[in-house]
Formats: sequence, structure tokens, C-alpha cells
Amino acid sequence: MKHRALGPGVIHVVIPDTQVKPGVPTDHLGWIGQYIVDRFAGRPNVRIIHLGDHADMPSLSSYDFGKKAMEGRRVHADLAAANAGFDRLCKPMEDFNAKARVDKHKFWRPDLHIALGNHEDRITRACELDAKLDGLLSLDMLNYAAHGFTVHPFLEPFYLDGIGYAHYWVNHMTGKPLGGMPITRLKQVGHSFTMGHQQTYDTALRFVVDPETGEARSQRALIAGACYLHDEDYKGPQGNAHWRGVLVCHEVEHGSYSLMEVTLDYLCRRYEGVPLSTFRRELGLAA
Repeated sequence: MKHRALGPGVIHVVIPDTQVKPGVPTDHLGWIGQYIVDRFAGRPNVRIIHLGDHADMPSLSSYDFGKKAMEGRRVHADLAAANAGFDRLCKPMEDFNAKARVDKHKFWRPDLHIALGNHEDRITRACELDAKLDGLLSLDMLNYAAHGFTVHPFLEPFYLDGIGYAHYWVNHMTGKPLGGMPITRLKQVGHSFTMGHQQTYDTALRFVVDPETGEARSQRALIAGACYLHDEDYKGPQGNAHWRGVLVCHEVEHGSYSLMEVTLDYLCRRYEGVPLSTFRRELGLAA
């Protein structure tokens, strides 16, 4: 029996926390946008999901309040840096569509989502703590929606093809971030989920039986919270050695998928022609 060849299925491109702020390089955001275009432009059923904490907003950090580190920080500079970074991420995709009439190709409209993180939530908290800011400062000052992204409120989960997305998942009894090994979290959440927030990369996989069909289906936990070139000072000299990149979930269906890693080192080699270590040294980010 012959069967018609199927297409590539649903694809989720997952972008972990980018944490843009004044003074940090954003070259990698252009790499990511160009990689998405080079690999997926024109394909149907592509979803792009940013896990939040794109706008770092250090000027509104409650942890640094009153400390020397707060000197010179400005809200308007934080917003400008975050918006410029998001422009850079989206530019290759928007350029692709801008050329549609010239090159005679169709407009490409992937499904775009961003889950607001605790760093974007600093804007909301600042307004709640100081009523004078109402109308002067808001999440609408971030340009995510202007680029076509559906903006999901902080910690409000949304579901795509059987996967739950949120900046992080919480312990329902305490309201605090859910901790423990990924497989433990997967059992507690009860379905496939993806989150950012933590500067780590970890996964878990288990199989369960669908009670309606009797078929075995996989459930996956995916935790990835770092997609930036700079090092974070608060993590100290030993805390910044962690995985950085984007994840591509292929053949997504009912929470099951095949996972592919795309590191910033790979993207740097592809678009800059040098290893990431060399690129970081040239930027003065590494010895």
C-alpha cells in the first residue's frame, strides 16, 4: 500500500530568556531571526515561542534597590534597549515579507507568542508600588505586540499542540517556582511543559497511556532559560558556565515532539564564521 508523503508537521521554535539591557551585545538576536528565516520561512505550521525575560529592566530591580549597582540606571534606557533588541530579532522575518512582492513569494506568517517573565513583571510591580507611575509606565511600552507576537501575561500558561508554556511553573500550594528534577516537575504538572527562567538546560521524558485511545504517548519537560551573549554579574565568576541557545521541537503533536538543540556557538559559526568563544573575546566578554 502506498501512502502520500507527509509534510514536516508542526514545528515549535523556542527562544529562551534573552535578558536585553543597556550595554549588552545583541548580535545573536539577528542570528536567531536569520536562522528562523533560512530554515523555516515559507513553511506552514511553524510557531515561534519566546519564553520571556527579554526586557531585563535592571532599573526596576528590587534586589538592587539602594545598592551602588543602581547608580545610572534609567527606565527609558532599559525600554529602548529591549525594544531595539526585539527589532533585531524580528528584522529578518519582516525583511522576508517585505521582499515578497519583489521575489514573488508568499507572505510568511508564523504563529508568534511570548510569555512575559518576572523581569517584564518588574514594570507591573513598579506601577503597583507607586501609583504616580500609572499612565506613565506600562507593559505596552514594550514592542512585542507591534511585531505580531501574542503577549501572554506573567505566569498565565498557554497551550500549543499539547504543550503548556509559561515563563515558569509554580507550586500550587505555595505559589513559588516549582523546583526539583525535571521528571519530578513533569509528574507534578501532569502534561508536557516548557519554561525558561532558570539559566540551565534540562529535559525529561516519560510515556503515559492515553485513556481514550489506549495509545502510549510521550510527555516532555523542557527547561531552558539562557539565550544571551553576556555574563550576568550576580552569578559570579563560576555561575555563567551554562548552555545558551534556542530549541526546535519537530513533529509536535499532543505534547510529543523530537527535540533539536541550536546553540549560540553554532549560530555564531554559521553567521559570523568564528566560534562563539572567539566572538566573545572580540567583544571583550571573555579573557
